[in-house]
Amino acid sequence: MDLAGILVFSAAYLMATASPGPGTAALVARVLARGTRGTPAFIAGFILGDLVWFAIAATGLAVLAQQLAWLFIALKYAGAAYLLWLAWKFWTAPATPVSADAATPADGAPRLFLAGLLITLGNPKVILFFVALLPAVIDMTRLTPLAYLELTVLITLILGAVLAAYTLAAAQARRAFTSPSAVRVMNRGAGVAMAGAAAAIATR
Repeated sequence: MDLAGILVFSAAYLMATASPGPGTAALVARVLARGTRGTPAFIAGFILGDLVWFAIAATGLAVLAQQLAWLFIALKYAGAAYLLWLAWKFWTAPATPVSADAATPADGAPRLFLAGLLITLGNPKVILFFVALLPAVIDMTRLTPLAYLELTVLITLILGAVLAAYTLAAAQARRAFTSPSAVRVMNRGAGVAMAGAAAAIATR
């Protein structure tokens, strides 16, 4: 890819990923309620999900995705169900004050990774973005392995950086909650955010 194509893709993808959506809402809600432990696995699931959608779009398998729409619908509702379960956990969590030097125990990394992956695969907006953007950036009939690798690296770096920034911002906000009443508000706010993310995914 030439430099102009890389810059156009990077700018468009950065703006798309920085816009708050169900995935970022789920990430921020979890960090606010549970701290940052396990977050790398959660983010890795989001990144792999985007790379799967990118691979489908870049290799001309968008038609296959339409033929297997039932599979992606199932993934969408699985991700929404997981978010609803998290919403219930956050809503009913005890109002334990946040310690400045300790984080709450993390969920298992495999579970968080799978959750991030399901949330992303359940969001068809991602493949629509790639299908719309890629032909405007590169000649899809000349997509070389090197260009594919370059785009894969860009997606990984940009999405990882954006989600890490959201994580750090949420972690900073979390430190302000030190009283039981504030923690209760935070937990229930996280529950509402998770339920909202689940509804957004399920109704797309």
